[in-house]
Amino acid sequence: MYERIQQPEMTDPVMLVAFDGWIDAGSAGTGALDWIIGDAQPFIRFDSDELFDFRDQRPMHELREGVIEAFDWPGVTMTAVHVGGRDLIVLTGTEPALRWRRFVRAVAELASEMGVVELIGIGGIPWAAPHTRPIPVITTASDPGRIPASDERPEGLIRVPAAVSRAIEVELTSSGVPAMGFWARVPHYVGVDMYAAALALVERIGRHLGIDFETSSLAAEADAQRIHLDAITEARPDIAAMVERLEAVADQEMPTSGEDLASEIERFLRNRPADGGFPD
Repeated sequence: MYERIQQPEMTDPVMLVAFDGWIDAGSAGTGALDWIIGDAQPFIRFDSDELFDFRDQRPMHELREGVIEAFDWPGVTMTAVHVGGRDLIVLTGTEPALRWRRFVRAVAELASEMGVVELIGIGGIPWAAPHTRPIPVITTASDPGRIPASDERPEGLIRVPAAVSRAIEVELTSSGVPAMGFWARVPHYVGVDMYAAALALVERIGRHLGIDFETSSLAAEADAQRIHLDAITEARPDIAAMVERLEAVADQEMPTSGEDLASEIERFLRNRPADGGFPD
């Protein structure tokens, strides 16, 4: 199921999990973890042949002047990072398409072997939210008592198709590992990587773990993207009118219900434009 490249020395590590695709609108979760990883190299590499149907999740290649320069297989890795006095294990990549149960058991065995003390899943939820307001982050947990009173949480019952990250959470919490989840509300009309959402998740992880991440480079990316989106909005009266309506709703600070979350995800998937959202 996986290759062990090295054996890092870790003390009470926290496992951070995000996969692209489902529940990763704007690449919020994977973007945040890619930023946290930086130049660190993985110590576990899962076998892509075991986890993917390559006709469904095809490898990507790059051609220059008719010559292949790069060929990238979809994959999943674990990377060890030490930051702010904490050891972190980052599990990320393309969400597996095959053998979820074997994969989840393998992750749980590795977590037990390395003494993982907490699991944090992150991602992005497509939402009717404007890009002109701070990105809200919704909190979930394996025990409702772990959610700070100041955090926004889903209300009521939510029933949607699960991501493999949630299957990992169920497996680890069944063995006594507590779990948290941080989910950025990503403007549904922005069809590109949303740097502000990734930044919001990095900052929320930092507050939870007591880590002071140095986020100036990511914040600069978010600021530059905000300027670009503002320019597009100003040039498109139809988009400007939509953003104004979303601002009016956001400023009312309406609570989040499980029903609202489910309907927003379903609406996003059903009505997502073929061109991916915002034009370039």
